[in-house]
Amino acid sequence: MGGNAASRRLPCRRPIPNTLSVMQSQCDTRPKVYCSTCRWPLLWLCFLVLSLWTTTARAMTDSQIRDLRQEAEHMFYHGYDNYMKHAFPEDELKPLTCKPLTRDRLDPTHIDLNDALGNYSLSLVDSLTTLAILASSSNQVQRTKALRHFQTGVSSLVEQYGDGSTGLAGQGLRARGFDLDSKVQVFETVIRGVGGLLSAHLFAIGVLPITGYNPQNTASINGSISVKWPHGFTYNGQLLRLARDMADRLVPAFHTDTGIPYPRVNLRHGIPFYSESPLHRDAENGMCSKIQQRSPELTETCSAGAGSLLLEFTTLSRLTGDSQYEKLGKRAFWSIWDRKGSTGLVGAGIDAETGFWTSSYTGIGAGIDSFYEYAAKAYILLSSTNSTPSSPGGVPHKWDMSGSYLDVWSESHAAINHHLRRGKMFIHPHYIQADMFTGAARAHWFDSLSAFFPGVLALLGQVEEATEAHLLNTALWSRYSALPERWSISSGSIESGLGWWGGRPEFVESTYYLYRATRDPWYLHVGEMVMRDIKRRCWTKCGWAGIQDVRSGERTDRMESFFLSETAKYLFLLFEPDHPLNRIDAPFVFNTEGHPLILPRTKQQVPPFVKAPEPTAPAHPRSGDSTAPICPLPAAIHPFTISAVAARGDVYHAANLARLHFMPTLGTIESPLIEYSADHPSTSISDVRSPSNFTYYPWTLPLELVPYNATCDKMAARPTFDITFPTLTNGILSPGSLQRVLNGILINSISGLRLGMIQDVKVDVGGAPIGGELYRVQAINNIAMGKDEKVFMAKDTAANVVNPLDPNFTRVRDMAMLDVVIDVAPKPVWKPDDSTTLSDNSSSSSTASTDPANSSPVHEDSHTEFSVKLAFNSLIQQVAALIHNEPSATNRGLVREYLPAITPTGAGAAPLPDVDDAPGPGTAGSSREDLVWNAVYVIGNNCGGRLPLGVVREHQILVMKRGGCSFGQKVRNIPTVAPSKHSLQMVIVVSYDDGEAGLPSGWLVRPLLDTQQLTSTGLPRHRPVPMVMVGGGDKTYDLFQRAAGIGLKRRYSIEAQGVPISNLIMI
Repeated sequence: MGGNAASRRLPCRRPIPNTLSVMQSQCDTRPKVYCSTCRWPLLWLCFLVLSLWTTTARAMTDSQIRDLRQEAEHMFYHGYDNYMKHAFPEDELKPLTCKPLTRDRLDPTHIDLNDALGNYSLSLVDSLTTLAILASSSNQVQRTKALRHFQTGVSSLVEQYGDGSTGLAGQGLRARGFDLDSKVQVFETVIRGVGGLLSAHLFAIGVLPITGYNPQNTASINGSISVKWPHGFTYNGQLLRLARDMADRLVPAFHTDTGIPYPRVNLRHGIPFYSESPLHRDAENGMCSKIQQRSPELTETCSAGAGSLLLEFTTLSRLTGDSQYEKLGKRAFWSIWDRKGSTGLVGAGIDAETGFWTSSYTGIGAGIDSFYEYAAKAYILLSSTNSTPSSPGGVPHKWDMSGSYLDVWSESHAAINHHLRRGKMFIHPHYIQADMFTGAARAHWFDSLSAFFPGVLALLGQVEEATEAHLLNTALWSRYSALPERWSISSGSIESGLGWWGGRPEFVESTYYLYRATRDPWYLHVGEMVMRDIKRRCWTKCGWAGIQDVRSGERTDRMESFFLSETAKYLFLLFEPDHPLNRIDAPFVFNTEGHPLILPRTKQQVPPFVKAPEPTAPAHPRSGDSTAPICPLPAAIHPFTISAVAARGDVYHAANLARLHFMPTLGTIESPLIEYSADHPSTSISDVRSPSNFTYYPWTLPLELVPYNATCDKMAARPTFDITFPTLTNGILSPGSLQRVLNGILINSISGLRLGMIQDVKVDVGGAPIGGELYRVQAINNIAMGKDEKVFMAKDTAANVVNPLDPNFTRVRDMAMLDVVIDVAPKPVWKPDDSTTLSDNSSSSSTASTDPANSSPVHEDSHTEFSVKLAFNSLIQQVAALIHNEPSATNRGLVREYLPAITPTGAGAAPLPDVDDAPGPGTAGSSREDLVWNAVYVIGNNCGGRLPLGVVREHQILVMKRGGCSFGQKVRNIPTVAPSKHSLQMVIVVSYDDGEAGLPSGWLVRPLLDTQQLTSTGLPRHRPVPMVMVGGGDKTYDLFQRAAGIGLKRRYSIEAQGVPISNLIMI
């Protein structure tokens, strides 16, 4: 590609290969191509020229893809062969010094190394499945080579660690099984060790496919699988037995009261360092006496570490017939999920012993990533079977249903999009970090682990969102020729010095999934870019090094095992479209270490030396859905193009967010391969000419391929501004000025306060955008607010500070919603033989008493007696319930409730009584005086005829049930009386409807009084009766029967420049 293209790079220029000037743009009119006077010969000439032009840029040819596949194979073998030569049987290779990398025995706290390296030949265990996959290469020679390496690798592993049996063959050169004095991380050992052994076993017995390899046709003795391999080795399930041996050594870590496993375990000694484990409560058989721990061991684990074990353990249970592993893995997963925050998100850190969150940070990256991945993949893996094999004692039903895991994914995905995803209004969609309890933003950075997310989205059919997320990842790789461990979205630079790339596979994995979902050649070019950059920057004569700093290119002397297990594997599969795993019609998944897993479905697929699972029912669709989810079709290719991704209007939006257009063009190529190639003619300079660095498609095409009038979509900017209040004399912002409540923050003083505002969009009751402007408070001073958090402020708090006519902070009364404030007497305790029945027109009257002896003590949680859902939730009631140590309504032992109410509309609607608002709950300086009305009459639906005159004269409030007749008829049955402060002031209607048409259950619409109010004689009522409606049915009706006082509290909202502030609530 043209090396000078970067000099003409524009941040808002869209390159589209093979494209005429027919461009779609949101910011410009669409250019048109037409020729109203053309003759046919001219059209043919245009077509010929176009055909010649389009041949210069086309999708990759079969030969190009074949060459890239071979490069991926060579990349793997360069690492694997050097590991076997210089490091085996140790865990990993040091590619710069050509030496083995082992555990740090001198520093047990070096967990970055010791957590993964268990002294069990980790890189070989991790590489077996890659060899098995390479054994299905479309090249016959490469197939034979890979299968030979796979079989030799299995025999070498068995030689070192035995065959997993209890006999003589179970003793290896290094250990009997994995009887090793190695303290390892449970998560890393499960995904790499157990997962790698199980997956290799599935390949060995033919459950996972290898081209031309069919062990079912080999000789067997007494029906037992006995696969004879070359060089005299017979495979009879050694890998499965070794996987079980390793899992048994991890099981002690699951002995916790919470079900959340401890983070670490010693493969030989278990968990003597966790003294509080229930495993130690047995005085005779406990582990405490085996090792004396000098200092307490950390019991903190993470959601990913504890919740990402069920794929491997479920597969192990199905292959062995022992259900304990599956139950332990599922129990850990659900123990994490059941502790999620109110936002629907899980946190990064949790204590395995207490079950309390140690870190409320949440995101989609480190510490959390694979929990969401395993929720999605458990749904797929379990979809062929929904019950555990022989599970005595039973487990909760949801643990065994594949649809339950899809529900977890769906709820998590919705919460991620609501709280963590910043959409197109922020240049380009991306994900941030937030508080798991409030949803408030906590950080704005991208970490390389979160690059897995587009792959999972694509796996479950969310291709558009996956494409958007992957675009930003691709832009970052293009900028750094790698993905830094952490990158700041805000500053556009490396975050906190975390600039290394250790060969992580997540970006390549997502590229593979998206190509499989779309077949868009864009992703082949991205894969080529990644492979070229790895060869250019990471190659050493003994393997592949990590990059310590993606900016300087400084390398680390370590080749992580996952480079061979995942990075090289996904690159190979990307360029091998006809691989059996790309064609298999079965619910298999790759675990988070890149090892494919599948549950055997027939007894023929399970060796006779383990028990086969019982037949099971088919998987059920997701709960609440009438049909199973259906994946959408990939995006349509634009005319005269080869890539739907390249033709997107937001390609350069991602590049802009990554600051790619600010990067200089690299004029020279630097790589250790250049010097090496001088003595090795087989090494070509093309191996190090990276197609990234901003001179390569997809980011900048050669100029002759970029249409002269190509445009991109307009970049949207989300308006933000601050509202700052003046500091009053002697008014300082004290700790008491802001009070944290469960649903947000209560403001008690606005002196010196600063509200950070951001533009928002209106949504309907289902959360879908419906248009219209809104503002939202996103920060108070330096306190970030979640999207669902509210800001509460008493209406008098700003009275002496803000001008009522200030256009930036205008109080507006809500004409539809208000709150009915009610002081409720404690509910009497009824004897078992007592009963009370209210007929349709039965009534009761209550009048407030001033005798404290007539009231009983009220329990603190009395607000839970009433619960109602409305289109406008009663935020006043929430604040009352959430402020701790709220005093009782009065000194008479009453409970004050706030019931959301809605006013009627129509010709018969009357203004509300002109009374002072009742005080709000817990506001600074608010008094607790008696409410304005204390004579309440409760009746049925008031459809049975005219009420007695005395009822209206002696009671200020009438309470009646909704239904039975129209609202107009209910009012008509109320006699007219001369107005006085003791006579009827207002009617309250209690709704019993469970839902309104088009609204969720429990929501209300405004009552319609479509005609003028009439008296019982049919004459127009001179003084219409005010009316409001509340919800709640019998529970609300019961409150009014015990009412000692009733008042009103009107609602107000705040507008800035005429635009409502959605989450600022006046109380």
